[in-house]
Amino acid sequence: MTARISPLSDISSGARIGDDVTIGPFCVIGPEVTLGDGCVLDSHVSITGRTTVGHNNRFWPGCVIGAEPQDKSYHDGDTTVEIGNDNQFREGVTVNRGADKEDGCTRIDNRNLLMANAHVAHNCHIFDDAMLVNGVLLGGHVHIHDKAIISGNTVVHHFTTIGTLGFVSGGCRVVRDVPPYMLGAGNDHPQIRTINIIGMRRAGISESTIKLIRTAFRLMYREHKTLKELQDYFHNELDGVLPIELMGLLNFLEIQNGGKMGRGREAVRTAPTTEVKTDAA
Repeated sequence: MTARISPLSDISSGARIGDDVTIGPFCVIGPEVTLGDGCVLDSHVSITGRTTVGHNNRFWPGCVIGAEPQDKSYHDGDTTVEIGNDNQFREGVTVNRGADKEDGCTRIDNRNLLMANAHVAHNCHIFDDAMLVNGVLLGGHVHIHDKAIISGNTVVHHFTTIGTLGFVSGGCRVVRDVPPYMLGAGNDHPQIRTINIIGMRRAGISESTIKLIRTAFRLMYREHKTLKELQDYFHNELDGVLPIELMGLLNFLEIQNGGKMGRGREAVRTAPTTEVKTDAA
């Protein structure tokens, strides 16, 4: 099926448009843009730069995808945006292309929901099934792992990582990594208050593993054990056979401890990285 394109939109002749794409009025598509099959652009959507969009993504009015990064060091570099499949970009969402740092790419993988007026800065990476609620602002180089939820009007400091199934309450200023399965809350910067038990159950994590994650939370954030003490405790209790979720949490904490200012990825600020994910789940 061919694309359905409003005559009121401006589509560059160099753009590659897939099958069954719908482009409403007053959209602008640049010459280096690829739109996969089944994408829907409601109206007043701008997609520019070297941006590749996968299948079945929907863009509500006012989205701007692939614009230059808001970074003074950027000088028209050949950087990119890569978007996977089945994402939803609600009204006014902005996604900047990469700056000339790390691998020069801003990535949004699959099945993510970015609510109205969320902003994704240069070189961020949002993995799968994450949710950015209205007004969330991601600084550059932020990583959001699978099924994480960031509540409304939260700002996330550059080089911060939110782990798998991490949850951040609304209105936070996130300046430290939020480990997987943890819930952070607080008006200034979030303190780890408890585990994301609802999210874990919805994700199908076993009750026995949830109990282990709860124990890790208690040892780390209530009894203030060191990471070494935490690792030794679980290896002794479980004879070295740890579920993948617990292994992912311990690995994340080790990388966080090896970073700076509570952010594990600060260690790669000035160097290229091939890092894909800092927790194993």
